[in-house]
Amino acid sequence: MNKNKILKLYEKISSWPFGQWLFSKIIGFNAPYFNSIDARIIVLNANHCECVVKKKRRVHNHIKTVHAIAVCNGLELAMGMMAEASIPNHLRWLPKGMNVDYVAKAASDIRCVATVSQGSWQPGDVHVKVTAFDAHDVEVVTGYIKLWVSERK
Repeated sequence: MNKNKILKLYEKISSWPFGQWLFSKIIGFNAPYFNSIDARIIVLNANHCECVVKKKRRVHNHIKTVHAIAVCNGLELAMGMMAEASIPNHLRWLPKGMNVDYVAKAASDIRCVATVSQGSWQPGDVHVKVTAFDAHDVEVVTGYIKLWVSERK
């Protein structure tokens, strides 16, 4: 599989000092809503992405844990970057839905992971597995994001 421009850019920039921070800021500039959680992309490969949502006051809920929607935003960011870095050039994707379960309190920084198998990139529905982990690798959110994959026009 040839590396696309997003994956090449990540590999280049992430090797620099503060490179993951800079790459994440570039993504936030292009998709400003993700700036609301100030997440950092820490792993980006074909079919796999991880980002971290820091436990800061800006993402707290009323019990001072990371708000469930902030975690979902992190999962969506990981899924979107994974999809952009993975999908074959002749295909495109759109999110179609998200199904998640909140299984534990998010009381620390949260690592959001999105994965899909290489063979999944076919026209139709694609389910991307998403999982959020706390600092002790305890699952706090599990689920999937459904994508609609179609041929480019």
